[in-house]
Amino acid sequence: MADIDLYTAGTPNGQKISCTLEELGLKYTVHKIDIAKNVQKEDWFLEINPNGRIPAIVDKTSGTPQRVFEGAAIQLYLCATYDTQHTISFPYASAEYWEMLSWLTWMQSGIGPMQGQANHFYRYAPTKIAYAITRYQTETKRLYQVLNDRLEAQRGAGQGLWLVGGKYSIADLCCFSWVNWAEWAGVETQGFAAVRTWLEVIQRRPAVRRGVEVPERFAMKEAMRTREGEEEYAKHHSNWVMQGMKEDEEKHK
Repeated sequence: MADIDLYTAGTPNGQKISCTLEELGLKYTVHKIDIAKNVQKEDWFLEINPNGRIPAIVDKTSGTPQRVFEGAAIQLYLCATYDTQHTISFPYASAEYWEMLSWLTWMQSGIGPMQGQANHFYRYAPTKIAYAITRYQTETKRLYQVLNDRLEAQRGAGQGLWLVGGKYSIADLCCFSWVNWAEWAGVETQGFAAVRTWLEVIQRRPAVRRGVEVPERFAMKEAMRTREGEEEYAKHHSNWVMQGMKEDEEKHK
């Protein structure tokens, strides 16, 4: 039985790993990292992830602890170690494996950073810079179009809803983790029909429903239902984002 420590917070990157663990049915212990208090910058955590970010895991199953950090690396590690039947992955070095890896890397270098910047300038920045908001929202939408085109092409080729190999995999899950937060970046998914269908199907998966509630209740979508809830949620998150930036600025003058 797996013995994994998960260090995480309720963000797209954190939810990606808790959902992966749930999909694989693995035993794991959750350690909530209070980003608002910069716990991720404490020395003990930097021993696990030198970059001072969540998520990270320590796998103690074999008796020799193995740390893994960065979302795509964690997903690949979990599948290589525990998904021997390739339920949400593909055999190493197969054509599907390399296609899956391409989409994982595409998300890590594309949607994640671009939508993350859209979040920052749209929700958190104390000065609203129209150029920055438009720049990152537009790039996020361009990437959603790439995703939509791929999903449409896959369906047309008889590959069902999924990005790779005709089945749900960590390629889908890694992209889902950010698209599921689209409205927080001020981006709508209605104009991307294939993405919308794909998103709704993944949202209904029991493992995903459990995973997004780790390490705390996923409150963003509920908060977005009212202007008051949206503003309160933004205020709470903006405080720790800006405090973290201030501390980094002081340290790296």
